[in-house]
Amino acid sequence: MKLTIIGGSQGTGALLAGLARDAGHEVTVVSRSGNAPAGVRGVVGSATDPAVAREAVAGADAVGVTVGGAKGVRRQRAEVTRSIVTAMTESGPRRLVVQSSLGAGDSGAQMPLPLRLLMKAVLAAPLADHDEQESVVESSGLDWTVVRPTGLTTRPATGRWRAHEVGDGGTLGGSIPRADLAAYLLEVLSDDSLIGKAVGISS
Repeated sequence: MKLTIIGGSQGTGALLAGLARDAGHEVTVVSRSGNAPAGVRGVVGSATDPAVAREAVAGADAVGVTVGGAKGVRRQRAEVTRSIVTAMTESGPRRLVVQSSLGAGDSGAQMPLPLRLLMKAVLAAPLADHDEQESVVESSGLDWTVVRPTGLTTRPATGRWRAHEVGDGGTLGGSIPRADLAAYLLEVLSDDSLIGKAVGISS
């Protein structure tokens, strides 16, 4: 598979790029810094630049968006995602997997009430960004999946997680190692049964 990762120079995106590379996939990483894991093609620039976005997704079989917020940019995640959706619509790739956050959209129902209230109070701005990002994805017409992790940690991978759609029952909470999230994202990219779905995930 030819995989493009937006925001793959560090964090979850870099871990996903490494896992995909090790699994034999052809990986392209887009970042403003130009950093990319060894053995991975790097595209330098902002994914909000239409030319960069087009170059990044050209020829890809699937695209993963793992971008975080940016200092001084009010809706960084949403704007990057909007640019990538436009480029994908113009140039052909259809499979899109986007990392959002538990608490975005209707996923508050998957969280224990104290955690839900805390996130609304402390993370109102990032969640608003994710809400807009998810709206862009859901109206894209692409073969999309949204993945909503709980709090992310740098702990070693466990190889275990809980992943549920809203309405499946039960709650998610606590945290998940970035390495486990990256492993799940790689699975989702080739899982057509999750197209058109938003999935919450935690350890």
